[in-house]
Amino acid sequence: MKNNKYQSCIDACNACVAACLNCAKSCLQEDDVKMMATCIKLDYDCASICQTAVQFMSTDSKFIHSMCTLCAQICDACAGECEKHKHEHCKECAKACRQCAEACRKMAA
Repeated sequence: MKNNKYQSCIDACNACVAACLNCAKSCLQEDDVKMMATCIKLDYDCASICQTAVQFMSTDSKFIHSMCTLCAQICDACAGECEKHKHEHCKECAKACRQCAEACRKMAA
C-alpha cells in the first residue's frame, strides 16, 4: 500500500538505500579498500537512516520531520564523501544521496 503523502520521499529513500548498499559492496572490491573506509562507513550509515526514515513515514510517525532532517544531513555527508572518488558506483551513490537529501528537506519543511 502506498502512502501518497510521503511517497516521493519514500521512493527517494529506497533508491538511496539501494545505491548506498551497492556502493559499499563495490568499495569492498576496490584495490585500495583502506582508502574507501570512510565511504563504506557512510554508505552503511546512510542506508540505515534512509531505511529508518521510510519506516517513520510509513507509520506516519510524529517524528518524521526530525528524522527526515537528520536523513538529509547524513545523505549530504555520504554524497560529499562519494564525490571524492572517481568510481562509477560512488558517482551513482552521490547522485542518489543528493536526490534523497533534497526530498527529505522538502518533506521536513
